[in-house]
Amino acid sequence: MAIDPERMREFICAMDKGNAEYLDKLEKEAIEGDVPIIRKDTQSLLKFLLSLTHPCNILEVGTATGFSALLMAEYSDADTTITTIEKYEKRIPIAKEHFNLFDKGKKITLLEGDAADVLKELNEGYDFVFMDAAKGQYENFLPEVMRVLKKGGLLVTDNVLQDGDIVQSRFAVTRRNRTIHARMRDYIYNITHREDLQTVILNTGDGVTLSVKTK
Repeated sequence: MAIDPERMREFICAMDKGNAEYLDKLEKEAIEGDVPIIRKDTQSLLKFLLSLTHPCNILEVGTATGFSALLMAEYSDADTTITTIEKYEKRIPIAKEHFNLFDKGKKITLLEGDAADVLKELNEGYDFVFMDAAKGQYENFLPEVMRVLKKGGLLVTDNVLQDGDIVQSRFAVTRRNRTIHARMRDYIYNITHREDLQTVILNTGDGVTLSVKTK
């Protein structure tokens, strides 16, 4: 008997033991305000990866209102630092307010501007990168992300399966999504075939890739 994927996802998410109370509140507000936020099973994966890798220097590309940065701050080591990049002017003040209220360890630094420009100004030395920005720009961000990511570091990329559209022919997706569809396919092919990355694709959330920098 075939198992409904959505029912399975609901079961898996129901097993999650939850987050700090303020994170649950921020998640609810984001969902009610139609603000993009990482899905429950992706949250669980991130927390697991932080516990496994104990990163010292985290880079996040795409802050939104700050939920995922705060999640990483809450569930990483006390001396971990997080740099997060956001260009959307309407969300930056909200993220700043959330960081002021909830970043108890003052781990998070918010950099304002287009990641394509901001990344060029960063120094090497990040051992964990979370890519969760404009999906059509992932391929453009990758060269600078690879430059700043340390050998042995982990690149986590969210939303790579585009609610299943990624497996469709470009003619099966809506016209307005065809460019993003093509760019995401290029990105996935690139990170799974580069000699300096070892990558796995997970059907978690809206699709996540985990890539270790090997050279």
